[in-house]
Amino acid sequence: MSDKLKLENSQKLYAESQDLIPGGMMGIRRPYNFVPGEYPIFFEYGKGGKVVDVDGNEYIDMLCAYGPIIIGHREKEIDKAVINQMKEKGFCMSLVQPIQNELARKIISMVPSAEKVVFVKTGSDATTLATRIARGHTKKTKILRCGYHGWHDWCVEVKGGIPKKLYEDVYEFEYNNLEQVESLMKEHGNDTAAIIVTPVGHPLAHPVEMPKPNFLQGVKELAQKYGAVLIFDEIRSGFRFSLGGAQKAFGVTPDLSVFGKAMANGYEISMVVGKKEIMDVLVKEVFVSSTYFPNSLSMVAALKTIEIMERDNILDAVRKRGEIFASVIEKYLKRNDLPVEFSGAPLMPYITFNKDENGLYKKLRNEFYTQLIRRKVFLQPYHHGYVCYRHSAKDMKYAAEMVCESLEEIRKSI
Repeated sequence: MSDKLKLENSQKLYAESQDLIPGGMMGIRRPYNFVPGEYPIFFEYGKGGKVVDVDGNEYIDMLCAYGPIIIGHREKEIDKAVINQMKEKGFCMSLVQPIQNELARKIISMVPSAEKVVFVKTGSDATTLATRIARGHTKKTKILRCGYHGWHDWCVEVKGGIPKKLYEDVYEFEYNNLEQVESLMKEHGNDTAAIIVTPVGHPLAHPVEMPKPNFLQGVKELAQKYGAVLIFDEIRSGFRFSLGGAQKAFGVTPDLSVFGKAMANGYEISMVVGKKEIMDVLVKEVFVSSTYFPNSLSMVAALKTIEIMERDNILDAVRKRGEIFASVIEKYLKRNDLPVEFSGAPLMPYITFNKDENGLYKKLRNEFYTQLIRRKVFLQPYHHGYVCYRHSAKDMKYAAEMVCESLEEIRKSI
């Protein structure tokens, strides 16, 4: 049994934050999304594949800021390019800078669905814009969705403060359930503007799923049959499964795609890409504008991130790191019968506990993640993890061994 972490400074800052910010911080970063009292609440800094909290505890960071950190924290080459742009050219202007064209040209050369590109800032910006484009192009209203698509009115899971009329034309379906999609399209297809789906399934607090044979292609064919726009939400999968996204890895090209997170190693940028004839509704018929969307620092960071990823074969290395992590855990689970599922490896690893009628899985989950954080491995109970380039083979072996040690504690308690 590992000792409880010293978290006094985190707790003090959290108490202060309650008087300053509703809930202390926003949404998924609040303590109840971890194990309250066991996890840090404030980080001080990150470097490479590790983070240090305000109490000086150092962790192997396998949450990677919920996905953006694909290379590592504080990458000198990327930060230097951003600082040079800041010093030599500036970044917030009344007109766009040439870097826009340079980055767009690069994206179009990489992503199968990209014929034109629009840069925005967050995943929610991108998914919401993609559905607006689809509605503008098709002149239809309804949306079929599968996955987490952000916090905006049409898709957020928590409906407080949102009139029903703002999401009543949106219908959810289960990942890998092609029959359900077919049934929904039979009922709503003639008025369906878009089907938006994450090409990799990652429902909250559930195992990560890969597409079954013909699932993505089947969804595409249904979209084509009814004249709907197929949108891939690649906010998480993009720039991890390949530089062309999961669509390139799986060989299915949608009409539109949205990317974000890992495309700039932590700098705030996302994008909608797609077919010219669909994207061009933005010329006159559909409106999008923001003071900050054209800011160039994150575009510089994205270009430099892509350059490094291509030059140093980053994604192959990330996959190999993930395979080291996965192999140790998979061997342990084969030897021991536990109510645990290990999914998402090697790129988006997740350890979940099989649900039971008595709710024992909740207790086991809390105990497991308590043991793991005490061993200085930062993963999240309700969200899959990530692997970055700066996670060394040694880091991955240690993290996997600590997962196994924590599972062993669970096995003993059962």
